[in-house]
Amino acid sequence: MIYDCVLPVVLPLNSPHDGFRSWKSLCNVVEFSGIFDSEYRRPHSRCMENTRVALRKNITQVLGQCDRMNVWLSGLAGVGKTSVAFSIAEEMKAAGRLAATFFFSHKHAQKPAAIIPTIAYQLALAFPRIREDIVYAIENDDMLLSPGKSRADQMRELVIKPLQTLQFRQEPYTIIIDALDECSSSEEAARLVTLLTDALAGPALPFIHLIFTSRPEPHILAAMPSPVYQILLTTRDEDTKQDVRSFLRASLDKMRSTRPVVFGQPPIPWPSEKEFEILIFKAGDLFVYAAMTMNFISAAGHNPQERLDLLLREKSTVGADIDQLYRQIIDTLEDPLAHCQMLASIMHLSQPLSLAELQELFHAEKRNLAVTLEAFSPVILNDGVGRVEIYHPSLRDFIRDPLRSKEYHVDDEHAHQHLACCCLDSFLRRSSPPDRYPYWEWDTHLCMAYPSSELRDLLAQFTGETLRHWVQAAKDGDFYVRPSALSVVTKTCLSSEWIRGPSDVVIGWRIREAGRVMDKNRWKQLDYWIGQIFWRFHNPWPMRFYNSWSHRSGYSQRCHTQSKYRSCGHSGIFAPWLRNVTSVYRVVILTTNI
Repeated sequence: MIYDCVLPVVLPLNSPHDGFRSWKSLCNVVEFSGIFDSEYRRPHSRCMENTRVALRKNITQVLGQCDRMNVWLSGLAGVGKTSVAFSIAEEMKAAGRLAATFFFSHKHAQKPAAIIPTIAYQLALAFPRIREDIVYAIENDDMLLSPGKSRADQMRELVIKPLQTLQFRQEPYTIIIDALDECSSSEEAARLVTLLTDALAGPALPFIHLIFTSRPEPHILAAMPSPVYQILLTTRDEDTKQDVRSFLRASLDKMRSTRPVVFGQPPIPWPSEKEFEILIFKAGDLFVYAAMTMNFISAAGHNPQERLDLLLREKSTVGADIDQLYRQIIDTLEDPLAHCQMLASIMHLSQPLSLAELQELFHAEKRNLAVTLEAFSPVILNDGVGRVEIYHPSLRDFIRDPLRSKEYHVDDEHAHQHLACCCLDSFLRRSSPPDRYPYWEWDTHLCMAYPSSELRDLLAQFTGETLRHWVQAAKDGDFYVRPSALSVVTKTCLSSEWIRGPSDVVIGWRIREAGRVMDKNRWKQLDYWIGQIFWRFHNPWPMRFYNSWSHRSGYSQRCHTQSKYRSCGHSGIFAPWLRNVTSVYRVVILTTNI
């Protein structure tokens, strides 16, 4: 038999192949959702034309100085910090002075370990001269990009040392870190501030200004070095109020011109000056309030004047009361509590889902879902294609805080109870394929859910025909449920907090027995597939070894697992060894809790 021989190609350590591999390794760990103009962040939030003019001019003047002054733009949720940061980033990029950005966001699962590599990736693109230095650092340390690597080591090797080759450049550059308060933890946010400010303050580096934006939280304030150019956006900022005024006036004029049936042609003056001034007072300097207001007034199928009257009916003692606006919007909905429950459920999903997946999950409440997404569209990301996410912190804070949402508050237990009911309803309808959200997360929601009568009734129905279908499907090898899922549900159903009568015990034992049967079948299937993997390896050497030893040894007749692996096409001396390998695989799978 003739074999094709392929000689290995030996490459030098610092070959172009290594450089390409190292660059690819860096690209694989980059968090692209943190780059300001990434497609993952659409729709981008930027300042309207002729707004925030004085503020942006003030910031760009600081960034134009050849020193190491850093900027901290702070303010409450909704004042437009991200819009300002995005517009500044656009200006700096157009001028060729943007070094890197990282925009934190709750709507993306951003890992702290990816922050420094993401900054290094952008530096390599902004300054091609240092790309080779970054790649060389990765080649010399295979663990440099690993999550467990010291952030200080990453900063030194991927950012500081490469930038030292640019120390004689006289032009100042900018790195922007937006929404620092949305970092994974307050400790991580404080560490990042300290790491960046200390590392980039060295004299052997080009002039780099850091811009941080965040809420004025104590742990961030404590981490900010001195001196820092702090800009606090407040509800008493006259320039911001003027910008909000311009936004509302332009939006209302646009509405008048596009609704001739309501306002006539040519459109009549609207609203009155008194109404407009009250609206301005209510909005304060919160752009998110102004955006929510315009969305509420311009809702299709409603009279704009009537919607405006609803907003102006309840007088505010202070401006920019976003909580009052949220409550007023909820008040106008047909079933306020149902819509609040919908918002809370979307917030408590283990992962964001697309619109189609949400419609499938909330099958019985599709209309409520559509109305909720429409009513809160300025603070909910929903383009009909990507994932639906509540991305603005003001709405998340409102729903979570009982002192703010008051009678509309939905606690965690009831949110999980709603999601668990939706998952069970999906099972009963058999509408979702096994790879969809309900099958992967139903146990997570059920173990944290409030044991309501509705949830108990659905679980009792589930343990009938549906659970039997699961068991039979598992026996046929057509469907698998996570082994830990039925175990978690069993523990929950047999806990003292859940049991209220004999029927609850019966339900718990049914789920336990189903899990035992499905788990036993899982090992049978595992044995089969390990046999497939090893016995269908048609290599001449094991075939010759098999032919010369199997029949002489008599293992083919005595082996316990002969019939089990006969379907693979072979049996004999390898069968006992395969059984040992199967045992090892079982231990690995049990310890990893697949």
